[in-house]
Amino acid sequence: MESKEVVKVVGFWVSPYSLRVEWALRLKGVEYEFIEEDIYNKTHLLLELNLVHKKVPVLIHGEKVTLESLVILQYIDETWKKFPLLPQDPYDRAMARFLAELGEKLFANAFMALCSEGDEKERALKQAIESVEKIEEELKGKTSKFFGGENIGYLDLALGWIAYTLPVWEEVGCLKIVDSIEYPSTTVWKDNFLNHPVIKFKPLPKDEMVIYIKWLRKEVVSQIATFGPSGARAVLNIKSPPNSISNFWAQIE
Repeated sequence: MESKEVVKVVGFWVSPYSLRVEWALRLKGVEYEFIEEDIYNKTHLLLELNLVHKKVPVLIHGEKVTLESLVILQYIDETWKKFPLLPQDPYDRAMARFLAELGEKLFANAFMALCSEGDEKERALKQAIESVEKIEEELKGKTSKFFGGENIGYLDLALGWIAYTLPVWEEVGCLKIVDSIEYPSTTVWKDNFLNHPVIKFKPLPKDEMVIYIKWLRKEVVSQIATFGPSGARAVLNIKSPPNSISNFWAQIE
């Protein structure tokens, strides 16, 4: 029997990591409460739930607390058996996890390309595109809509930010990471992902995201100028804008 305990997600509106947890719960048909966290002025709730890292998202399931979005996805999949996310075959599961980690490297490099200048920007952009090439190879030749078939799975959720968030970064940073001509299979997958009913439940707030990412980019560029590339991760001296939140990179996982 599947768990009937109360489920809550502590997250941040623009965090792709929080979104992947929400997507997974909705795919499973699990009712949950979303608690918006101010990751700059952290609440006592977050500090109590994630004492070490103090990051979002956090999944609360009854008395149990799970941290880190990819770990949370696996917990959700093992707790609610309906609509499995991870492949059944051990090798396919291992490859899904491997490619999800590749997606995390892509995230880091894309963010660096967004927020840096000169040689550092070119280096990060090159490495980001190399990751996209590997993702394209994985998708090439597939006749199904998603990585694992006709249904969204673990890897689609892990890489969903490429469809949902990355285009905003590309626009703000004048980048081209996923070129529709160079990477047609990835482009088709992006369209399929965004058009899935579960993903469409929370429409992309593009205008708000553009404003936020423009502000964030400006602040992080300033941090990098002061502290070097590590400033993109620290972002600890940024002041929160009105009705917004800073520490985006440092406070989500």
